[in-house]
Amino acid sequence: MVRVPASPALRRELHRWVYLLLGGALALAFGVVLAWPVQALVSSGLPLVLAVPLALLVVAAPLAAVGALAETRPVEGAAVAALLTGRAEDRVGPSVTAAQRTRTGLLVVLHVGAGGLAGALLVVGLPTAVLLAATPDAGGLFGDVAVPGGWPVRTALALLLAAAVVAGGDLLGRGLAGLAPRLLAGSAAERLAAAEAAVSVLAGRDRLARELHDSVGHSLSLVTVQAGAARRLVTRDPAAAEAAIRATEDAARRALVDLDHVLGLVREESGDRAGTAPAPDLRDLDELVGTARDAGARVETHVTGELDALPAVVSREAYRIVQEGLTNVLRHAPGAACRLDVAAGEDLRIRLADDGPGTVPGAPGGGRGLRGLRERARDLRGTVEAGPDADGRWVLAVRLPVHAR
Repeated sequence: MVRVPASPALRRELHRWVYLLLGGALALAFGVVLAWPVQALVSSGLPLVLAVPLALLVVAAPLAAVGALAETRPVEGAAVAALLTGRAEDRVGPSVTAAQRTRTGLLVVLHVGAGGLAGALLVVGLPTAVLLAATPDAGGLFGDVAVPGGWPVRTALALLLAAAVVAGGDLLGRGLAGLAPRLLAGSAAERLAAAEAAVSVLAGRDRLARELHDSVGHSLSLVTVQAGAARRLVTRDPAAAEAAIRATEDAARRALVDLDHVLGLVREESGDRAGTAPAPDLRDLDELVGTARDAGARVETHVTGELDALPAVVSREAYRIVQEGLTNVLRHAPGAACRLDVAAGEDLRIRLADDGPGTVPGAPGGGRGLRGLRERARDLRGTVEAGPDADGRWVLAVRLPVHAR
């Protein structure tokens, strides 16, 4: 059996009808409850110009009160997103301001009113169209009332009435599809606050991803290198294998410290600043280089300027940049000789270069490290250049402004 999928336009039309019929069901429920007070008003002898507005007010007031409930807004938002707009991002949270309660109440009134009208079109219009088309020529349509002109006229009227029902529902659905998102949306200040909150969440996730990659990833790279060295040396040189295992233990311990720091950042994002481990900075450069040397890298360092005088944020980000550079050396060119130059002045300049051609970090990585370096430098309005130089040596050059300009 071949199933023909419905077109997007037809699917949207059906979804809008479902939204309208949900409002029609609510209209029926409220109509049963409010029928008596409306009838009492209409039959009270008041002038129609006064009785009709009062009856509409009696019907609209409970609907608006239901719409003013805090949890009505997300329910309406879910229905609008699923059936009218088709965009899940249009879903909203509970009402927290008087303006949101008022707009949601108005939307509920419009939803139920339009749904009741669409339901009436279906319940009255379609059966009438069917009766028009099916009535015998000799009989009457409703009692003794007959439609002149015979079957062709009745069929044309039936088709016209059915088209009017469909067109009326379509107009009501399109109108609500255009109006509902505006009523559910907050003010400009609320939308700006929501956008800023979303950006803050994304920036926090990106920050945590960088910290995990640069800190824990560095330590795990050391663990991998040292564990491999210990496996190769365990029979040939037990003393060297023991030293590699000891270095593996130290690297794993540092990974736990770094992980504690990242978890501290998570707690900081959630408002709990207790227990956050201090982030390392360039004052810990000697220890960082020492771990790389223990893992087999031959690193020559040259430091100029006062690293202790650097702003804390610059020093922390520079540490992570150097850490990622050394991690790439260990990951892509284990045992290679490299030179690290750190110069603190008006700008902080970091240069990490290998001492031999052909050791450019290549495909095994996913490119996240270099992207993270550029993001860190960009946040501080710095620059990153990475790649082979004229002699074929891989060079990482970073410039970070020390003072904001």
